[in-house]
Amino acid sequence: MSGPELGTLTVAGAPIGRPGDASPLLAQALATATVVAAEDTRRLRRLAAALGVQLTAKIVPYWDVHESERAAGLVGLLQQGQDVLLVSDAGMPGISDPGYRIVAAAAAAGARVTVLPGPSALTAALAVSGLPTDRFCFEGYPPRRAGDRARRFAELATERRTLVLFESPRRTAATLAELAAAFGAGRRAVVCRELTKTYEEIRRGTLAELAGWAAATDVLGEITLVIGGAEDGPRLSLAGAVAEVARRVAAGEARTAAIGAVARESGLRRGDVYDAVLAARRSQDAP
Repeated sequence: MSGPELGTLTVAGAPIGRPGDASPLLAQALATATVVAAEDTRRLRRLAAALGVQLTAKIVPYWDVHESERAAGLVGLLQQGQDVLLVSDAGMPGISDPGYRIVAAAAAAGARVTVLPGPSALTAALAVSGLPTDRFCFEGYPPRRAGDRARRFAELATERRTLVLFESPRRTAATLAELAAAFGAGRRAVVCRELTKTYEEIRRGTLAELAGWAAATDVLGEITLVIGGAEDGPRLSLAGAVAEVARRVAAGEARTAAIGAVARESGLRRGDVYDAVLAARRSQDAP
């Protein structure tokens, strides 16, 4: 005798600010759900109350630190024939929020996975940025470790697509300053703060201007950064040159030869590349 038909996993977008941005279908899904996997159960209950929905579902907390462990349990419910509604605290699950592991596990188990579209800070920030949106890339949150951040920004310095990042408010000033150093002080950018919320703020300017603003401001709230793509083709910033030298040395090229080659290809002065490589090595060696 065959087992029960597998349940359906519905990935549902939640408002990033105003409860009124929720679709009628989300309200209906919350009202009729039997199992809700929620990143933040308190926010889920507040959202349901704002929408006039009485939750009767079993609520399963679904945080980053528990994601792998919870995924197996949720797949077990799907295999028992129960439907699961997956909701993050704001925006789309899986977009810098928990979600992709349960989606992957459910799909691998043969369960149907569907989506209930909703707001996302990523697309909202792009839409209001005024920067090109025909091609863009999303980098999520930058690395926290200084060396990892420097390498990531160096890699992105010549990216020609519009770039979108999320960032913690307490790191926003430092990140903007580091981006200005890696990408060039004059690169156009937009800081979107508290999108769709009461204190929504959209700041436009160069990376240097925005870094100065953030350094002089007590930045609060949810932050999304939108940065214009590189316009100078393949030429590298000094940070990008350092990263390229490191890549070549790791591949077996002599450091002196790598510095000379990168200087020629980038149009940078060899001495400047040498000094930047030396400074990067000293920074890595520092305790």
